[in-house]
Amino acid sequence: MSRIVVTGGAGRLGRSLVAGLASVGHELVSFDRVVSDAPELADVEQRAIDLTDADATVAALRDARADSLIHLAAIAVPFSAPEDVILRVNTGLAISVLGGAVSAGIPKIVAASSPTVLGYRATGWLPERLPLDENSPPMPWNAYALSKLLIEQTITMLRRQTGDDVRFAAFRPCYVIAPEEWAGAPTQQGHTVRQRLDDPALSAPAIFNYVDARDVATFADTLLSALADIPNGETFFVGADDALAREPLTTLIPRFYPGTEALASELTGTTPAFSNAKAKRLLGWRPGHHWRAELSLINTDTPSTRKDVPV
Repeated sequence: MSRIVVTGGAGRLGRSLVAGLASVGHELVSFDRVVSDAPELADVEQRAIDLTDADATVAALRDARADSLIHLAAIAVPFSAPEDVILRVNTGLAISVLGGAVSAGIPKIVAASSPTVLGYRATGWLPERLPLDENSPPMPWNAYALSKLLIEQTITMLRRQTGDDVRFAAFRPCYVIAPEEWAGAPTQQGHTVRQRLDDPALSAPAIFNYVDARDVATFADTLLSALADIPNGETFFVGADDALAREPLTTLIPRFYPGTEALASELTGTTPAFSNAKAKRLLGWRPGHHWRAELSLINTDTPSTRKDVPV
């Protein structure tokens, strides 16, 4: 098993990622701005650090003596800060953390990007095809999406500098749902999962994509194990096998993205707008959590007797 540094380990995704990796025997170190009292981190080594300080970051990474690094730390929501701040902080963190990991001699380096690099929600956005995958061209339209694309390009830059001495990968997690959010806690945008299902307009900005945070942890574990055996510097979408919607996306997407009628015709049944086929093909990873099952698990009555709140 590995000793893994996770930056942003106290965040929404970070907590589940750290807990999931620790549960399968890895030794975790969480780097974040503060030490968290979250129960998922109770038995995890934590270090409070300003990761924008490149010198302090590389020193802390050397001291951690880790085998792997997973970089999550970032301003995590588009337009949650001024555009110049988002771009400056997220790209600065990429250089500080990813470059620092190379300087510290960490041989496996993974960074979180975002599906937003593909540019959906921009006025007149029209993809080349659906479902979207890793070959879909990036078209960022805001500072957050651009910063995530620059994270991927930072990995590419560092790979050119190091060759195959260091193994790199990036992943684009879909809209993350933490375990407590299935039971009614607000999601990242402030709505519950059921509200996002009841009102498709709430999920449309993310094209109805989602992933359970625990599945991101199993993905990360699988990816780290496979890094030496796959092409260096790969990027992966990490998403559920279905869409966060009660209707097929073949009818939903054109409602919110005009001009996509022909493209969306492929998204019948529960097919999502983002393909996870590459992760399945190269890594053998499959998500284990799906919204229908998760909501059914927390229902006190079966869906057949709860006609007012359908799963």
